[in-house]
Amino acid sequence: MYLEIVSPENTLFSGEVTSVAVPGVNGEFEMLTNHAPIVSILTKGNVKVMGSNIQLEKEVETKFTKSDKGVWLAINSGTLEMKDNKLIILAD
Repeated sequence: MYLEIVSPENTLFSGEVTSVAVPGVNGEFEMLTNHAPIVSILTKGNVKVMGSNIQLEKEVETKFTKSDKGVWLAINSGTLEMKDNKLIILAD
């Protein structure tokens, strides 16, 4: 699926990923390819992006924490929309 993470300052990430876990208001949930369409509010926590070849731009690399399976981004709040295998996260 295609993921785009946008902050008020700039686009933090855009590219193909395997899965994304987010901090929803009712708890963490994960989205995979072909997930049903959804719009959700996000709370403070980590956006966990998993994939085999995640490339970060140099200017935003410090905002992410790298792990064996992917990267994490700490957010304070946000919203997301998943539709047609495209996930857009507006993060603050």
